[in-house]
Amino acid sequence: MSNLPKTMKALRYDKPKSYGIVEVPLPVIRDNDVLIKVKACGVCGTDLHIHDGEFIAKFPLIPGHETVGVVAAIGKDVKGFTVGERVCADNSELCGECFYCRRGQTLLCEHFEAHGVTMNGGFAEYCAYPAGKVFKIYNLSDVDATLLEPASCACHGLEKIAPKLGSSILMFGAGPTGLCLAQLLRHNGGSRVVIAAPEGLKMDLAKKLDAADEYIELSRSSPEAQFQAIKDANPYGFDIVVEATGSPKILEDAINYVRRGGKLVVYGVYSASARVTWPPSKIFGDEITILGSFSETHMFPATIGYLDTGKVKVGGIVNKTYKLEQWGECLEAMRNKSAIKAAIVFD
Repeated sequence: MSNLPKTMKALRYDKPKSYGIVEVPLPVIRDNDVLIKVKACGVCGTDLHIHDGEFIAKFPLIPGHETVGVVAAIGKDVKGFTVGERVCADNSELCGECFYCRRGQTLLCEHFEAHGVTMNGGFAEYCAYPAGKVFKIYNLSDVDATLLEPASCACHGLEKIAPKLGSSILMFGAGPTGLCLAQLLRHNGGSRVVIAAPEGLKMDLAKKLDAADEYIELSRSSPEAQFQAIKDANPYGFDIVVEATGSPKILEDAINYVRRGGKLVVYGVYSASARVTWPPSKIFGDEITILGSFSETHMFPATIGYLDTGKVKVGGIVNKTYKLEQWGECLEAMRNKSAIKAAIVFD
């Protein structure tokens, strides 16, 4: 520890929409912590919600929940890590004692904490994580490795969906985590995966990654005829429909593409005020299962197995990188969608 600096540069929010680049002390390392010198930290749509004070964010806050770097120091009880090893971090910290944790439903922990959301994260030169939440990486670049956290959410989604062999699947949206989930579904039961999303950068990338079997490029101005064409071409609907856009309007209509006995997956991030209306008689009569998939726990080992071996392809998803001082530019690129996904990078 003696060779480490006493302070570090970080992006910190005092309150929603109010941020600055500050010099702060290095994180205090608990006995079982690994201190990571951050090389890259991904930026996603959740960070826009955090910027606006939505989601479950707590302030003051150093955001950044997709951290990749090298081991800089370890707590006295840590085993299995050495300084200099390349690692990524699972951002969640769970109490292990509440009603849900005791039932094995740790993702629903009543005291759920997440680095970069409710506690300080990776938009800083250093960040400390429990050793049990730190994982070694080998083949992925630092920038591509920032996809491990969102891809872990996709792996959790795959487990929740539990597709049967030969499933037909329709996914609305072609965002980063959706592209990971589409590939996972193709590897795990999906015999036909269709992505429907607006024409442009994300759909071009979806094709490059070979994320689906079919692609429906929706008009940004008037997609109604295309939506109807999907229904006409698939009169029995799909076994699984994944709404991954975060649009309540798309979600509300998504149930109309679900085959009788099928599943509707609520996978996007929606504002707390969003509402949808579905006819209970359809859910009842068609025996439709509606399920949500939020975040992840304990999925990093499986996710690293898929991404580090190249079975799930992520090259090109991060198409813009920024320094901390360019955070305003990064936010704007995420808002105007010129960034499929961005990352903050450090020297």
